[in-house]
Amino acid sequence: MNCYLHPGAPAVGMCAACQRGVCRDCVGRDAPRLICRTCLARGGAVMFGFEYRSSSAVGTWPLVHICSGIDPITMRPRVARGVIAIGNIAVGVVALGGLACGLFTLGGLSIGLLFALGGMALGTGLSVGGLSIGSIALGGLAVGFSYAIGATAVGPAVVSVQHCDPAAAEFLRHWFVSLGVPRNCP
Repeated sequence: MNCYLHPGAPAVGMCAACQRGVCRDCVGRDAPRLICRTCLARGGAVMFGFEYRSSSAVGTWPLVHICSGIDPITMRPRVARGVIAIGNIAVGVVALGGLACGLFTLGGLSIGLLFALGGMALGTGLSVGGLSIGSIALGGLAVGFSYAIGATAVGPAVVSVQHCDPAAAEFLRHWFVSLGVPRNCP
């Protein structure tokens, strides 16, 4: 195999971003992954996903950071880190992603300090999801430190298919009027 830019020169390897053969003169970076000068100049990471980082920042974090895919240099998933973070893995004040960590989160696995919404939601505040664990937990399987509302619920004050505590029923009536209170509640 020869270099894609210099057909007479033998290739020393393939670019991790564009998969083309490169000679010694065309290598832009060789560790930990080989990247050609062309992909490095274009931001070779763009080849493996998408990234947007706003110019406005709060401290060291951008106001908005959106990214997906993998980093061709490290071959690891990209992590969106920002005040508003959106990506496969997102960490921020407001985080949206497959795995989301922050104050207010929405994701497949959502870990939120104040609010977590997701397939599996973990948090110290309100957690809503298929499996939810938090101070106030709403979900199919809800484990609440204060209130638990769901098909199967565990906690000090519970509204579930089998059981309904008066304190949890009052909480449900007061804060979640649209959900309605089950028939087995007083």
